[in-house]
Amino acid sequence: MCVAIPMRIVELLPDRHGKVENDGVERKVNLRLLEHCSVNDYVLVHAGYAIEKISPEAAEENLRILEELKRSLKL
Repeated sequence: MCVAIPMRIVELLPDRHGKVENDGVERKVNLRLLEHCSVNDYVLVHAGYAIEKISPEAAEENLRILEELKRSLKL
C-alpha cells in the first residue's frame, strides 16, 4: 500500500519544483505532474512528487485521519 501525504506549497522553485510544508516539516518536491500550482495550494506528495491537488478541507480531513492512525499505533 502506498500513502500520499497532504502538504501545502509554501514556495515555487525553478524547474517545476516547490517547497511544501506539513506540521513544521518542509520538503522539496517535483511539481511536473500537475498544472498551475500556486503557493498555498494543497497537494498529495508521494515519493518526492506532488501527484494531485486537493482542497484545504480534503487536506485537513486526510491529516486528521493520519493523526488518528498514528495515535492508534502507539501502545
